[in-house]
Amino acid sequence: MNLLFINQFFWPDTAATGQLLTDVARAVHPGSVLVTVVCGRPDYGVVDDSPAPAVVILQCGPARFSRGKIRRVISYASFVAGAAWKAARAPRADVVVTLTTPPLVSLLGTALKIARRSRHYTWEMDVYPDIATDIGVFRKGGPADRIVGLLADWSRRRADGVIALGEDMKERLVARGIPAERIHVCENWADGEQIRSEPMPAGALKIHYSGNFGMAHDLETIGGAIEALRGDDRFQFSFVGGGPRLRKLDVLAADPANHVGVMGYCSRNELGARLGAAHLGLVTQLPQTAGSVVPSKTYGIMAAGRPLLYVGPKNATPARIIQRFRCGWQVDPGDVGGLVSLLDRLASQRDELEAAGRRARAAFEEQYNRPTGVARIWEVIGVAAHGNAADKAPADDGCGMQAQRGRKRAC
Repeated sequence: MNLLFINQFFWPDTAATGQLLTDVARAVHPGSVLVTVVCGRPDYGVVDDSPAPAVVILQCGPARFSRGKIRRVISYASFVAGAAWKAARAPRADVVVTLTTPPLVSLLGTALKIARRSRHYTWEMDVYPDIATDIGVFRKGGPADRIVGLLADWSRRRADGVIALGEDMKERLVARGIPAERIHVCENWADGEQIRSEPMPAGALKIHYSGNFGMAHDLETIGGAIEALRGDDRFQFSFVGGGPRLRKLDVLAADPANHVGVMGYCSRNELGARLGAAHLGLVTQLPQTAGSVVPSKTYGIMAAGRPLLYVGPKNATPARIIQRFRCGWQVDPGDVGGLVSLLDRLASQRDELEAAGRRARAAFEEQYNRPTGVARIWEVIGVAAHGNAADKAPADDGCGMQAQRGRKRAC
């Protein structure tokens, strides 16, 4: 069987979508399935220094990824053009899976389904155009919203299946007219071997945020709590990552009385230690983005045996996980007073933190560990997961670049 994945991010990029796709690619037996990944050139952040997956990697797009609006559009367009060329030259795939970086790359999957009679699945990391309207990039009901929505839904309806990251995302897609029976809920995961549960640290109550702090995340509530707790050395806040909304945190970090630390992205191998050095893992989300995005950082926090501190709407996936497993606390966006009161209580109730952390790790091992999460994806697309395959690369098909024992070869 030949499988083709298309997404701008893949190993050695460390963007969340690239890491998840890399996990899926590593879980196939190279002797039974040939996996080809069409991706962009690595330029997201920290580079993954683990061995290359045993797949054919076709890198394309001369314009590298950029977080600037205009340059991002250029990098998206460059990738789509290159991906179309690479996919057309690659051997026919029995199954094509498209992710959502960039938006509308699913149209390429639909084209391959029509032209080559491949099965096509869309793996919705973000729901477009909803996320763009939710954060104000598109005007709701405007030309961009209507055109992108028309094209995205046309592709979704013709797909053999649509993978959603949570029930809230499924509800979004159903509201867009996608048949519920075509939607498969496959929540994300983390690596329970790389991220282990360690004893809680001593000292001040440490609240840790890791990853991108983008336009979909609530900053005002946690920022208000930091300002309210200024000068209180019972609390420490750390933010590791990047994103357009971190600038305000830099301002807060400049005042030592706020007890705020801000650092750049860490490698995947360092993530477990960073999470384990805290008492609480912070996840935030604007209310209007419930279902258009699902924060993937939720699962790494649970893997570390740390409770979730979720500032976001009650109907979103992290809040549902907290309610189901009693593994953290949900705070409504804007409720600064409620957040400060919660932190004040937890600062003296360490037993409560310990118990919630144990429940988080137990729920993670049951539902969200990497082998379980990866198997859900393979089951949907009709391939049996095989665990971690040996790094034995398939034969080069004569185009693109092949990953073999950690090296790449240009053709």
